[in-house]
Amino acid sequence: MTSSAVLRLGTRNSPLARWQSGWVASQLCERGVDVELIPITTRGDVVSGALGSVGGQGLFTKKIQQALLDRQVDLAVHSLKDLPTDEVPGLALAAVPPRAGMLDAYVSNQWDNLDQLPDGSIVGTGSLRRRTQLLRLRPDLEIRDIRGNVDTRLGKLDGGEFDAILLAEAGLVRLGLEARITQRLSPEIMLPAVGQGALGLETRADDAGVRELLAPLDHVATRAAVTAERQMLAALRGGCLAPVGAWGRVVDGVLSLDGVVLNRDGQERVFASHTAPLEEAVDLGQRVADNLLSQGAADLISSLRSSTSNRDSAEPSQE
Repeated sequence: MTSSAVLRLGTRNSPLARWQSGWVASQLCERGVDVELIPITTRGDVVSGALGSVGGQGLFTKKIQQALLDRQVDLAVHSLKDLPTDEVPGLALAAVPPRAGMLDAYVSNQWDNLDQLPDGSIVGTGSLRRRTQLLRLRPDLEIRDIRGNVDTRLGKLDGGEFDAILLAEAGLVRLGLEARITQRLSPEIMLPAVGQGALGLETRADDAGVRELLAPLDHVATRAAVTAERQMLAALRGGCLAPVGAWGRVVDGVLSLDGVVLNRDGQERVFASHTAPLEEAVDLGQRVADNLLSQGAADLISSLRSSTSNRDSAEPSQE
């Protein structure tokens, strides 16, 4: 790509994906780079059933990645929690911008916080990770699957189908809907998904020109945190269907990582936490995974897969 060429940015066409890609485009435009957004419909955008029933891995990313490999686009912007941990030959994660809010958000029109929800309340979520952690706290609640973008899910809440729903904080904030957040769920209540709140800017590995353009958008602390999280998930071989939570963060120059794995009803749980220098992010992720595995995480993940039904969903996009 020459300096005078227009950089073609592949993006899903949902409101949140368009916002995320638009933000990246604006950052590049401020640096004198012309950007054209290329909408791409992924399999995850068109499936009508639960994501888990059609295979959760890469539903929101594979088609965009193929467009990169086919040189139809020069750059892809992913919600990083949608991006599988398996490397794709010929592609590279060129930049990870500063992370937005990574917490899960509780949204309700009647009850000010999770503790106030009456017994038997109906809570909507499309995530096994959220479902199992919520059931561990409140086994009395009725958890129902919910699909669709942010506006669709909020509409179902407003229409009375649910007493509360759980969404990603980052998606609500990015769409200007922060006022809908009733309670931010702290990591002590619910560990977020791997990569939640972070963006991944992917290019062809041999496209040195685009990688150089993206280098200023890479945030060292965020990349270290999500690298540790993604290595933990890869070592667990959990994929999108496993109730795996992770929280990587840098405090006073030290990288910390918490990880959790639960069974279907949330009553069995293993947890691990370690620290390391930023440059040892991969080793940190592996160490946390090894600790979880030593406590029986593999058995929890295996038992979940053997009992997964079509009503179960993969970890949804930030929407």
